[in-house]
Amino acid sequence: MNNKQLRWFYLLVLSVIWGSSFILMKKALIHLSPIQVGALRIILTAVTLILVAFKSIFTIRKKQWYYIFLTGFLGTFFPVFLFAFAISKIDSSIASILNSLTPLNTLIIGASFYGFSFLRKQIIGIIIGLLGATFLILQGAQVHSDQNYFYALLIVIASVGYAFNVNILKKHLQDVNALTITTGNFVLLLIPALAVLWSSDFFHLDYIISSKSSLIYLLILAVFGTALAKTLFNKLVQISSPIFSSSVTYLIPIVAIFWGVLDGEKITMLQFLSGFIIIFGVYLVNKSKVG
Repeated sequence: MNNKQLRWFYLLVLSVIWGSSFILMKKALIHLSPIQVGALRIILTAVTLILVAFKSIFTIRKKQWYYIFLTGFLGTFFPVFLFAFAISKIDSSIASILNSLTPLNTLIIGASFYGFSFLRKQIIGIIIGLLGATFLILQGAQVHSDQNYFYALLIVIASVGYAFNVNILKKHLQDVNALTITTGNFVLLLIPALAVLWSSDFFHLDYIISSKSSLIYLLILAVFGTALAKTLFNKLVQISSPIFSSSVTYLIPIVAIFWGVLDGEKITMLQFLSGFIIIFGVYLVNKSKVG
């Protein structure tokens, strides 16, 4: 496949993997706290990547480690915990829809910090997308009064981290192998994640045994939803544009909503409409600048 075909293939594969990640997080949270889910996800992913590709990190040049550090913390460490806390309080399908703000934030960050210019249509798309997100949060808070929609803002913050990650990858790590970037990220994140997990009182045999079903979901999430998916995404950024890469969030909600409905989550027509408004805003932004 040429690069044009390959980027669409990666986009579809990532949408299925990441779209399924939300329900896996939800299941992992049944027996584990958000802190434990976030830390274990990083640790399991780090172990997987170290076993597979540890030697590759020795090809990273000294000046590139700074950007590996930034992408690791902005694109993985903080978002992993933010999503875990958010999904512990709101439906996983709603979290996936709000994640669709990532392309909008990618453009905003790119224009603000990396010299990209706005087109009028893109400005309109950003405004529409943000209005859709506002409606979605307000409607969710009204319909699901038992859920704390303040936590929906954590998804928005995570999407800003993803936006920085995409722009840094494209600007500074274009010539580094995608698997090497991912492995370097998690080598740096392993010690902080272990420290966080240690502080959560996870290391008790009885607790670990009682949490085994959640740990299975988390292992699947770590290997496929993080290790494999992050590597594919890094490669996608390298063979396309930041905006195209982050548009994987178009398709993620479709997969996530499917799993959410199967799991008994309810989505109202107004929430659907709000999600459509977000995606339409993202479409306007993406249509003007697909690379």
